[in-house]
Amino acid sequence: MDLKLISQLRDKTGAGLGDCKAALEEAGGDLDKALEIMRKKGEVKAAKKSDRTTKEGIVSISEAGNKIAVTALACETDFVSRGEDFQKAAAEMSEKLLNSSEEEFKAWTDTAIKDLVLKIGENIQLTASGVFEGAVVGRYVHSNKKVAGVAVLSGGEQEIANDIAMQIAAMSPKWLNPEVVDAEVLAKEKEIYREQLKGEGKPEAMFDKIIEGKLAKFYEENCLVNQVFIKDDSQKIKNLLGDNQITAWAKFQL
Repeated sequence: MDLKLISQLRDKTGAGLGDCKAALEEAGGDLDKALEIMRKKGEVKAAKKSDRTTKEGIVSISEAGNKIAVTALACETDFVSRGEDFQKAAAEMSEKLLNSSEEEFKAWTDTAIKDLVLKIGENIQLTASGVFEGAVVGRYVHSNKKVAGVAVLSGGEQEIANDIAMQIAAMSPKWLNPEVVDAEVLAKEKEIYREQLKGEGKPEAMFDKIIEGKLAKFYEENCLVNQVFIKDDSQKIKNLLGDNQITAWAKFQL
C-alpha cells in the first residue's frame, strides 16, 4: 500500500493508520472513495484541525425584504478564503441562517463545516452570525469581505442606514450613546483624567470643567451617535438620524 496515500488520508480524516489503510484497501487505492467509505463508517475526525488558527475568511450577507442574515466564516489561509468552494459555502451559510430557525441552522452548520473541513483540508469556523430585521436595515461589507457593519433604523432612508453601517465597520463604536456607557467605565476614565491633570500641575479648581471636555471627546470616539461622520466631518451620526432611532447595530470582523 502506498504510504503517501495513507498519509494523505490521515491528514484529511484525523483517523488512525489502520483505519486509513483498511479504507484504501477496500477502495482499491482510490483516495476519494476511501474518504467516502470512512465518512459512512463515522471514522472521520474533522475536529483534529479545530485547534489550528483561523485568521482569514469572509463575511457574507443574505437579505429578503427588511431582514438580513450575516455570517463570518473563518479559515486558515487567504488562498482558501478566495477559493470557489469557500466562497460558495459562506454564501450558503448566510442564506441558510436567513431562512431557518436557530436550531435548524446550528444542526445544518455543524455538518456543513465538517464536510468543508474534509474537502478543503483547513480548520474552518463560524466565528459570528446574526439576524437583523426592522423598518430600514443598513448593511456594509468592506471590499476585502473581512469587515462588515449593520445598522437597523426605526425609519428613514436606506442610503443613510447604509452609511451608518459603514461608520460602524470603519470606526468600531463600543456603545450606542453616552447613556448606556457602563458606570464603572466612566468612573475609571474620570480617575485616569484626574491623575493626568495632577501630573500636569493643573489647578484642582479646573478639574471638573476639563474632565467634562475629556468625557465629551471619549463619547465622540466610542459612542456611535456621537461619532463624527466619516463621509462628512461637519456632521455627527445623530445629525443623520433626524427623528429616527438606531434600534440594533453590530460589527463583524475576521
